[in-house]
Amino acid sequence: MRDILKNLLDGKITVDEAESQLKLNQFQELGDNIKFDTHRRTRVGVCEAVYSTGKTDEDLVNIINNIDFKDNLIITRLDESRFNRIRNQINENVLESITFYKEASILTINKKEIEKKNLSVGIITAGTADVPVAQEAKITVEQSGYNAITTYDVGVAGIHRLLDKISYLLEKEVDVIIAVAGMEGALPSVVAGLVDVPIIAVPTSTGYGVGEKGFTALFAMLQSCAPGISVVNIDNGYGAAVNAITILNRIGKHKDEHV
Repeated sequence: MRDILKNLLDGKITVDEAESQLKLNQFQELGDNIKFDTHRRTRVGVCEAVYSTGKTDEDLVNIINNIDFKDNLIITRLDESRFNRIRNQINENVLESITFYKEASILTINKKEIEKKNLSVGIITAGTADVPVAQEAKITVEQSGYNAITTYDVGVAGIHRLLDKISYLLEKEVDVIIAVAGMEGALPSVVAGLVDVPIIAVPTSTGYGVGEKGFTALFAMLQSCAPGISVVNIDNGYGAAVNAITILNRIGKHKDEHV
């Protein structure tokens, strides 16, 4: 963008040419199905992510091998069997920058070193079954350079476990807490009544009967009597992480302005 504007000021291109180049500079098109956002971090502060569900293997390989991007990339909801199926089709030079996280079902492509930042996100789960969603949040947070401090299986069924771990997160001075829970979804409400940091609640599709698809947990979190809880969609660890990253980006910006 800077080069285009400089060329415009120097009279090397016309206003119409600059407009056309800026439009082209916003995304890269691969065939009819793929329009890749190459400037997402510049606009919204988070690198581009590709939701693999619903895309064909050919689409994924096309994106991984042919997108010309200088930033890092996340591919979510990519299970191990599918990754193994497409792995041999990925260019060798790209494979060098790939990391696959089995538990989180995430693949990352890091074209540049991640800049480490001092702010932190605490991530807790009610049960072990909620960990994959929490891991999705963790990897996403870390891809933006922030620290992710985790403590799992601390739900209200054994609330004595939670109190000690809340103290641990506060000692680590986390700036946001992501609370992941299925069943009746009580964990975020309890945490929100104990701490003075933003709480992002993630309902999961863990549970029996009426709770098995996550709606009971979702409704409980939305109806919480503890005020100030943000709630994302069922099983959406990625969305919770982006919410946290947006908060931390603003905190970091204001800290920099006051240095």
